[in-house]
Amino acid sequence: MAYISTVEIRDDFDPEKIMLSGQCFRIKKCGDGGYRFVHKGRVLDLRCMGKKKYEISCPREEFDSLWAAYFDLKRDYSAIRRMIPSDDAYLKAAADFGKGIRILRQEPWETLVSFIISQRKNIPAITAAVDALCRGYGKRIGDTGEFSFPAAKELEDLTDEEWKSLKLGYREAYVRAAVSSAPDMDDKEKLSDEALIEDLMSMHGVGIKVASCTALFSFGRTDLAPVDVWIRKVFDEHYGGENVLESRKDAGILQQYLFYYARFGQ
Repeated sequence: MAYISTVEIRDDFDPEKIMLSGQCFRIKKCGDGGYRFVHKGRVLDLRCMGKKKYEISCPREEFDSLWAAYFDLKRDYSAIRRMIPSDDAYLKAAADFGKGIRILRQEPWETLVSFIISQRKNIPAITAAVDALCRGYGKRIGDTGEFSFPAAKELEDLTDEEWKSLKLGYREAYVRAAVSSAPDMDDKEKLSDEALIEDLMSMHGVGIKVASCTALFSFGRTDLAPVDVWIRKVFDEHYGGENVLESRKDAGILQQYLFYYARFGQ
């Protein structure tokens, strides 16, 4: 896609780190050094020009009305990093290393299904499974070569053979249950953090990690921090097994710094 406009992003922003942070499985690196994002049936190519300026493949009006919220640009991430206590050397190092990560505000249905699929899969396998689902049953987005994430109604009539072709393993039953229940994800927006987690976990195959990831990466509940094997290892090796993110403001953002540092910084 051609770059047709520019935008300045003054706060922390690094699309490479966002791509590698494990929160979204549809970001692609372009051959020209840019990055591709797909959201709500739209495609954005974005490339850094230096000095916090980026070329973008959409009009500035579209970026301001759609993509700014997707990238959570109204939140001051540099201020969050500055608030980390000076005596927490490990977290400060993680935040410095992960500077540029932002919590994406993805579509709830897509996020829920993607993290159901993610259970006990590595990131390349998750990415392949999500891509197969979109290419097989989503809607083509113009001439971009990309597809939207299929809504529940677009999956409800799949045959057993079609489901099997997606190679989801035991997760197939959980995704099919989600499709059958066709949850109103927009209606969950008004729930409190605790009620949202409880509501999501009432669905077949959705445990605390999938619910927490969905709440954080689509509903923007940044006080919630998913705990996976990487984060548990950080707690065990650097904090004596204590969950230092529990009941902490912006715990989900801090979790992303810890996750990224544990995977790529040591």
